[in-house]
Amino acid sequence: MTDALSAAAEPTRRRILQLLAPQPRTVSEIAADFTITRSAISQHLLLMEQVGLVSAEKVGRQRIYRVRPEGLRDLQAEIDRFWTTELDLLVADAHHLHDDHRKDNRNDNH
Repeated sequence: MTDALSAAAEPTRRRILQLLAPQPRTVSEIAADFTITRSAISQHLLLMEQVGLVSAEKVGRQRIYRVRPEGLRDLQAEIDRFWTTELDLLVADAHHLHDDHRKDNRNDNH
């Protein structure tokens, strides 16, 4: 099963979240901003609903989608947890490799 972080990492779904952030929209309104089919947008929305990023309300024959603020807070918390551990180590390793590379280049020039 996909989690919220994986779901939001996909570019189409990120764009859908951006479209929904200011106001709720129907599938048709969302699909108007894409070249993919309305059915494909519905599939993206269903997955985002399953992982808690959006909610849907049936109004007549339409479904109105909106961002779930608590879902975005959970996603932000997950990103923050990820950043504070693995990425800090990766950045430190990258700086270390860069410094080693610069030292090697200086030694080669002398």
